[in-house]
Amino acid sequence: MAEAISLISDNQTPTGRLVTSALIVVVAILLYLSVSALLRWRIEDPLNRYYARKINRYVIAVIAILAIGLVWRAFAGRLGLILGLFGAGLAFALQEVIGAIAGWANVITGGLYRVGDRIEMAGVRGDVIDVTLLRTKVMEIGSSVDGGQTWVHGWQPTGRVVAISNKKTFTDPVYNFSAVFDYVWEEIWIPVSRRSDWKEAERIMKEEAEIVSRTEGAREAMRTMIRRYPLPKPEMEPRVFLRITDNWMELSARLIVPVRSARTVKDGVMRRISDRFDEAGIEIASETVEATVRVPGD
Repeated sequence: MAEAISLISDNQTPTGRLVTSALIVVVAILLYLSVSALLRWRIEDPLNRYYARKINRYVIAVIAILAIGLVWRAFAGRLGLILGLFGAGLAFALQEVIGAIAGWANVITGGLYRVGDRIEMAGVRGDVIDVTLLRTKVMEIGSSVDGGQTWVHGWQPTGRVVAISNKKTFTDPVYNFSAVFDYVWEEIWIPVSRRSDWKEAERIMKEEAEIVSRTEGAREAMRTMIRRYPLPKPEMEPRVFLRITDNWMELSARLIVPVRSARTVKDGVMRRISDRFDEAGIEIASETVEATVRVPGD
């Protein structure tokens, strides 16, 4: 027993260092098994228990390697160099983490967005549901145009939660749809055949746009924004714009709607306009080719 204790305490000879290293390995294994058993007893969720066991394994392995390195004096005379290299490597490996933490500070102090805001960042549009130290979690909404990255063609939830690194607040534009001005300008464009009464179509579209436009609420929101930022006062009233093309008369109705009900409002407007166009005999144009076939002798 005395000889074994002497070998363990002897870190000057290779034999003593081998014995001490073996003892460190044995202690590390026993410690890992004990902590794993404790985790199985204390943590009921299988997924959390799995991650806790992996962290336990990595931490004990790193401590054991450092202890063996000290026994064999691997760091003797080179501690400053090793610490410098370790610090440089750690900073390089954690540059994304450091950038994400700086981005979190940018979100908090800069007021870029908060939980509940509708934003678009890093190509993802949705409602912010959580802002952590490293990531912003967004409940994704669909794209308002065809050909987007989602299968939902409208500003409604897709069901996916997207985690975005806070570092993107420095590298990508951040669009906030509801921070101060909780409304958006929407446009509804309809091609009207040249054979139809486009002035009557314009009147119908303007009436429907005026019905749904929340101009009073939008004006109040705009006044709040102007008090915070030196902005020129924009035009708030609904309007219909005309553009003449080679094939039809294109009418674009511009209206203001709450950002979270834009799709529902547009759906109602389009249905009513379609019904009123049918009643007025106004033809919606399409890209078709009319061909007249003449039979010889007719």
